[in-house]
Amino acid sequence: MTIVLAVAAGALIGLSLGALGGGGSILAVPILVYLLGQSATQATTGSLVVVGITSILGAITARRAGHVLLGRGIAFGLVALGGATLGARVSALVPPNILMAAFAVLLLVVGGLMGRRQLQRSRTAGRSVALGPRLDDPIITFTPAFACACPRALKVLVTATVVGLLTGFLGVGGGFLVVPALTLALGLPIRYAAGTSLVVITITSTAALAVRAGAGFSPDWVPVLLLTAVAAVGAVVGARIAGKVDSARLSAGFTVLVLGVAIYTAAQALPALF
Repeated sequence: MTIVLAVAAGALIGLSLGALGGGGSILAVPILVYLLGQSATQATTGSLVVVGITSILGAITARRAGHVLLGRGIAFGLVALGGATLGARVSALVPPNILMAAFAVLLLVVGGLMGRRQLQRSRTAGRSVALGPRLDDPIITFTPAFACACPRALKVLVTATVVGLLTGFLGVGGGFLVVPALTLALGLPIRYAAGTSLVVITITSTAALAVRAGAGFSPDWVPVLLLTAVAAVGAVVGARIAGKVDSARLSAGFTVLVLGVAIYTAAQALPALF
C-alpha cells in the first residue's frame, strides 16, 4: 500500500512540475507525513531529496531550451547558502508539531495567493492579449513595493537569505518565492527567471540536505526514492503534454488541490500546538 501511495503521489508531483512549471514539490511534505507515515523531520528531509533531484533535472531541460542564466543562478544560490544552512540547523531543533504548524501556515499562504491569482485571471479572461497586462496585475503592484531605494546587492542578499531559510527549514523548493525574487532583485525576464530558479533551488536544497545528513537526520529512503523517481518521470510526461492541455484549467485544479491540502494540514497540525 505504501508503494502504491508513493507512486500515485509522485506522479501527481511530477505532472504538476512538468505541466505547470513548478509547485508540485510543496505537496511532498504533507504526502510524506500523512500518506506515507513519516515524521515531520523525516518528511522535510525527504522533501529535499525530491526537490533537489527534480530541480536539477528541470534545470538541465531548461538549460537546453536556453532559458537558464547559469552564472546568475549560481551566484544567487551561493548567496542563499547561508540561509539554507541556518534553516536546516534550526529545523533540527524545532519540535515536530511546531514544524508541521509552520508548514501548514506556509501552505495556507501559498494556497491563498494561488486562489487570489486565479480570481484575478478569471476577471481578466475577457481582455485581449494585445492590450497587455493590467496595471493591477500582481507582479506590477508588487514591483514598486519591492523596488526600494536600497542597493541591488542588499535586495539580493535579503531575498536569497529568505529563500535559503525557507528551503532549509521546511524542505520546500520555494520556487513561488525564487522566481519573483530573481525577477525583481536581478531584473531577469520571467522566461529566464523560471528556469534559473531551478539552479538556485538545486543549490539550496543540496546544501540543506547535507546539513541535515551531517546532523544524523535521514528519511525513510524506500518511499522517498520511489516518490522521487516517479516524480521525475511525471515531470517529463507533464512537460510533453503541457502544450496539449488547457494550462488555465490545470492551474485552477492544482490551486484547489493545494488549498485542500493546506486546510487538511492546518486541521491536523495547528490543534497539536495546544
